[in-house]
Amino acid sequence: MKPFAFFRAILSSQAVKFTLNFALVGIPMFSPASSFAQTPPPVYPEVGPTTHFVNQDAVLSGFPDPAWYKANVPFIDLPDQTIENVYYYRWRVAHEAQKYTGAKNGWIVTEFLGPVFYSAPYGGISAAAGHHIAEARWIRDQRYLDDYIRFWLTGDGASAKPANDSVNPNTTDWAHEYSFWAGSAVLQRVKVTGNIGFAIDLLPQLIAFYNGWSGQFNQQLGLYWQTPVWDAMEFSASSYQSPDPYHGGDGYRPTINAYQFGDAKAISILAALKGDLTTSVQFIVKAAQLQQAQEEYLWDSSTDFYKHVMRDNNPDLTKIVDREEIGFVPWMFEMPGPNRSIAWTELLDQEGFFSDFSTTTVERRSQWFMYQAASACCHWDGPVWPYATSQTLTGMANLLIDYPPQTYVTKQDYYNVLSAYAFAQQKNGQPYVAEAHDPDQAFWIYDTPNHSEDYNHSTFNDLVLSGLLGIRPQLTDTLVINPLVPASWNYFAVENVAYHGRNISIVWDQDGSHYQQGAGFRVYIDGNLVMVKSAIQPVVIPVPPGPAQNLPLLVNDAVNAWGGPLSPAPYPIASASYTSPYDDAQRAIDGQIAFLDIPNTRWTDYGSPNPTDWWSVNFGQVRPVSDIRIYFYNDNGGVKPPVSYELQYQDGNGQWQDIPNQNRQPITPAGNDLNRITFPAISTQQLRIIVTPQPGAWAGFSEFESWRAE
Repeated sequence: MKPFAFFRAILSSQAVKFTLNFALVGIPMFSPASSFAQTPPPVYPEVGPTTHFVNQDAVLSGFPDPAWYKANVPFIDLPDQTIENVYYYRWRVAHEAQKYTGAKNGWIVTEFLGPVFYSAPYGGISAAAGHHIAEARWIRDQRYLDDYIRFWLTGDGASAKPANDSVNPNTTDWAHEYSFWAGSAVLQRVKVTGNIGFAIDLLPQLIAFYNGWSGQFNQQLGLYWQTPVWDAMEFSASSYQSPDPYHGGDGYRPTINAYQFGDAKAISILAALKGDLTTSVQFIVKAAQLQQAQEEYLWDSSTDFYKHVMRDNNPDLTKIVDREEIGFVPWMFEMPGPNRSIAWTELLDQEGFFSDFSTTTVERRSQWFMYQAASACCHWDGPVWPYATSQTLTGMANLLIDYPPQTYVTKQDYYNVLSAYAFAQQKNGQPYVAEAHDPDQAFWIYDTPNHSEDYNHSTFNDLVLSGLLGIRPQLTDTLVINPLVPASWNYFAVENVAYHGRNISIVWDQDGSHYQQGAGFRVYIDGNLVMVKSAIQPVVIPVPPGPAQNLPLLVNDAVNAWGGPLSPAPYPIASASYTSPYDDAQRAIDGQIAFLDIPNTRWTDYGSPNPTDWWSVNFGQVRPVSDIRIYFYNDNGGVKPPVSYELQYQDGNGQWQDIPNQNRQPITPAGNDLNRITFPAISTQQLRIIVTPQPGAWAGFSEFESWRAE
């Protein structure tokens, strides 16, 4: 499509035929701290009216903090138990990766459960940030992603970094350490929430982020270049064809150019919605020019695939011989025309990208396939990387739903690859995701203990919701539903999908016997039936916008979230009467709630000879305190929730006093769950908890929090 034709399509579409009400989409501040004790703020968002087809208690059996899931995630019921099990497990992974960093930046999403030396402040890594946003856009509580997006665009994630080989010598801020499709991710996220104003407010920062790649733009070719390692893809077929297999291989790639294409389109749409037609035209022209350049230089007509072109010592701009999985990335952003769909024949080719565990990262016929891959992490020359599989399946869903019909891949193929991806996410008979999986054997090839567990580097649930179940969010007051489920399925359900302030439920029951609601394909809004069809088919559902989310903005004064990127701030500081040599008092205020054996994010007194033990936190200054949240640890072995506990504060004379008028929920200490204590506000510099362990056991907790209104 020509640039101005595309621009006219934006302006004439229903996408701009509404008026933004910023009073509705804004999030007001919570009431002053003085009212905190009388009316404690809700911990979780209210779900509101909805359907009840899924037994939530059954699917959450054994999950820590089940109330969080009930309030926040869509629930599914599928004939495929493996996909369903991995789906709920991946929500646990997403929840574990939510890290509170403090008043300045709020919540971020982590890749690893502990910071690594090359991470941005607080352990953030931009490589998979686009995946993080896609996955978490379905979480009801918007505060997580509101903070995380701002972290990369306006917060410490956008702060300066060294320009060296450890953290990318080509860029100078953390958000640009790795390739990242920020603009497209933000637009797709607000399609779910309906809060378009949030994205429009960030338009200047999204433009600045887009322009941040200008140092890697070749104006003569009209293409961006990137180094494979800073595309988050080390030791690839591209980089092996350079003198430095790890840091080498600078080239013009289908990845970075597709990301910039998607971001340019997103900026153009947001600018049009804002009424800034000059900027909108400017960026849709950029998108069209990138599309044209990619077709001219990166499409290999002899092999029908998008390929890497070496930047250096390559005057003829010869494409590498090998097809890499990055050739499917342009479909994530619907960049190719329908005439390029032939590339997808390689996905299921036994000599192409086929794997019983989803997709290989380079075609099997390549001379680089699994070259040195077993020697050490991290090779992208054959192993199955969930990061890449997520991109491929996102593009495949776009092809099947948004493109004209084609004969290369089918709905059944999408299901088969997604099933293989779910099948890969297992270990010892339980759902599990690490860094990369062997393409031919049932084990994780890159799975370092105390490092790779529950690796948050990909999507899965977004693929189930927006792909398999066909929930396609829109900018307008509508929802497109076009499932890719197999023809053999005689039932499925998804409910509690938070969309534009409403709850969406979708049910398929071929003969009416499974859910006892009658036969057919049904859609519900806020528990009310709004559509019935006799068969699964594409539908467009009007969705009147619901109430804007109005959750309080809170600060946890107890957190010390390992900021710089590996060293904690001087305060708050934790101490204890006894700490297990396996644990650390400071980990109980690291901002992350997880109940894993490893990685360890907890304090316990395991092995203590004392009948009781105390743990304390010093804020470093006097703070108002009225809302304490403790997540007691329970490993069903040596560490269990205490029989009882005392919560105390240090008074102005340095004496410890019991906090009066405590309201505890629950009254009996609960393990691997939230224990909330509210009381009339006091001011203190230090708090402590005294635990009395169960007989024959010890006690501890994953996290201790002290929340107040911002």
